Amino acid sequence: MKIGELARDAGVTTKAVRYYESLGLLTPDRLANGYRDYTAHHVRVVREVRRLIGLGIAAERTRPFLDCLADGGEVDDCPSSLAGYRDAIADLDRRIRDLGERRDALAKRLREAACRRTQDTAPAPGAVLASGESEEPYVDDLYSLPLDLPVPADDGAADHLPGRPVPDVWLLSTAQEIIGLDALGPGRTVLYVYPLSGRPDVDIPDGWNAIPGARGCTVEACGFRDHHAELLAAGAGRVFGLSSQDTAYQRELVDRLRLPFAMLSDPQLRLAGALNLPTFEAHDRVLYKRLTLVVRDGVIEHCFYPVFPPNLHAQQVLAWLEENPVSSTLSG
Repeated sequence: MKIGELARDAGVTTKAVRYYESLGLLTPDRLANGYRDYTAHHVRVVREVRRLIGLGIAAERTRPFLDCLADGGEVDDCPSSLAGYRDAIADLDRRIRDLGERRDALAKRLREAACRRTQDTAPAPGAVLASGESEEPYVDDLYSLPLDLPVPADDGAADHLPGRPVPDVWLLSTAQEIIGLDALGPGRTVLYVYPLSGRPDVDIPDGWNAIPGARGCTVEACGFRDHHAELLAAGAGRVFGLSSQDTAYQRELVDRLRLPFAMLSDPQLRLAGALNLPTFEAHDRVLYKRLTLVVRDGVIEHCFYPVFPPNLHAQQVLAWLEENPVSSTLSG
């Protein structure tokens, strides 16, 4: 057969056939007129070369496999072809390792650059007013809130919480402690629950700003950080943040924002199941709706829900603590 027929039957171009010949992988006979004469064996050779290239083996390294065919066996019947597989796997392992190292280096540079750009730029208390008006131009980053941020509605999903005992749920904290929510001890604990905090090196999820109550986890954390000492002075013995994100992810937030309190990780939403807390779905995930529990002596004394605006929420909690000193009776 002619070169065009070979190329067609083997599923390659004539240019590829000539390249394989230049590597010595094909040695066709010559007709009396000088034309190359290909056989069914050559078709198989080209198909095998193409298949091996698809597996990541360079054409010039397919010779041991083709020698097996020349001996009348299968392409990988020979010890030399098995060695060729091992060499190809080792080469891929090296390349994967190199690509992984490059990716890690790029991710590290991205995190450093993103965090450097936003370091110490958390909005000051009151920078975004409850009315939605802003004292400074809005920039779409983690430390700013859109002017048109939708207000979450009070759907009554937390009305049942005041007066409920805190369930026997144990969660890992960013301080590497196992915290029992029913064993917080005497006095008050402020437990603010949030859906999903962002990171400087990761874009805000599409449509996140349009979900009522979703945006604002970072500025909420900044608020509890900035008012932490005041919250303790007003009677809160402890402050915790809680989300369904894993501890490693939360630890980045604690370190970046220099939070003086720990975060609790609840990836299985165990607290939501035990207390029937409100949740919502976004990006194929079930997330907590934003709310805050004031726990006193093992009982939910007060619940803030819905929470808005998130950047002023710590001040709202502080005002409630000051208006309801510990000497007061339990109230919903």
